[in-house]
Amino acid sequence: MERYKYRALNMKGRPVRGVVSAKSEIDLYNQLQSAGLELLHCAPLLKRKGILGGIGKKRKVAIRDLIQLFIHLDQMQGAGISLLDALSDIRDASDHPYLRDIMTEIHRNVSEGTSLSEAMAMHPKVFGNLYVSLVASGEETGNLAVAYKHLVSYLKWVDEMQTRVRKATRYPMILLGVVCLTVVVMMGYVVPQVVGFIKNLDQEIPVYTKALMATSDFFVSYWWAVFLVPIVAFIGAKIMRKMSRSFAFTLDSIMINLPVAGGLIRKINIARFAQTFGAMYASGIDVLKSLESARNTVSNLALLEALEIVRERVQTGAPLSEAFNDTGEFPSMVVRMLKVGEESGNLLPVLQQVSDFYTKDVDETIQAMIAMIEPFLTAFLGGMILWIAVAVFGPIYSSFENIDF
Repeated sequence: MERYKYRALNMKGRPVRGVVSAKSEIDLYNQLQSAGLELLHCAPLLKRKGILGGIGKKRKVAIRDLIQLFIHLDQMQGAGISLLDALSDIRDASDHPYLRDIMTEIHRNVSEGTSLSEAMAMHPKVFGNLYVSLVASGEETGNLAVAYKHLVSYLKWVDEMQTRVRKATRYPMILLGVVCLTVVVMMGYVVPQVVGFIKNLDQEIPVYTKALMATSDFFVSYWWAVFLVPIVAFIGAKIMRKMSRSFAFTLDSIMINLPVAGGLIRKINIARFAQTFGAMYASGIDVLKSLESARNTVSNLALLEALEIVRERVQTGAPLSEAFNDTGEFPSMVVRMLKVGEESGNLLPVLQQVSDFYTKDVDETIQAMIAMIEPFLTAFLGGMILWIAVAVFGPIYSSFENIDF
């Protein structure tokens, strides 16, 4: 099927633009007619090749766009508007070209008899397994509004978590950049200017001055290696991670056991898992399916393997708390809270408490890391400047003592 860009008018006479897959222009016309759109102009979408092919295309749908989407679906459901009309209104009101194209195809599929969850599943890059499972659960129970509310709550939590991490790490990243820039300028430009003068002094050069001169010479001669080695190492690790699962597992195991960052990675993954699992369990999805879908939100392979063990143990009839305890990867507090939830029959509030606790704990851990990183970088920068000052002015000051006035 070919993709066509089109201009059309909706039922209210407002212009609509978008891109739709169709077998031919006639098929495109029929699709738009069934969607309540009057075709004005269409043309095949030219495929651009190479690196510049994706420039100018907004192919990613932000979390906040999805929040608005499900809020609108929930509001229109509550107002008694039919699903097709709701999808049509959301499509026409969307300012995001890529999302508008997707909603056009979803509207067409739903109008042809496909369920909303199945139509969403055709766009896995935008609507992941969690979205599809929750909407499918709402369709089975006949209460899509509950599914929409759970999705909105979950997406708001994810957006808030990402915003916290970005805000918390922005200043340390800027400070790290300033430190790196200062090191490069001092070692690459400032120190070489005074090295020649120090070498001409007719006296023994101290060890710390020789070390500074050697470091400066390395920066001048191998500046390209200083920049390229970290980049090559990062890209190489990414490639090896994709090519070898054992390498990726080993790397994730190391990351999760780091002194400070490891605890943060573990807490973020546990909070994300608990939030997702709770949202699916609250929608009436059974424990095994909820575990399977919630696993997809965990990025660390060590924890992912542990959750696979949890699913297998639960499938054989083991209690959820016992299955989590057997992996050895989850804190005892999580296991105890799950056990309390199972014994009391209130697992959902416990999952929410776990998510809330670790969300707050992640925020506090990030703030603690910032409080530790800032003085460390400041001390490093101060120590480097002190080293340069002593190494440069020490020999000069000593030469003054040998001058006969």
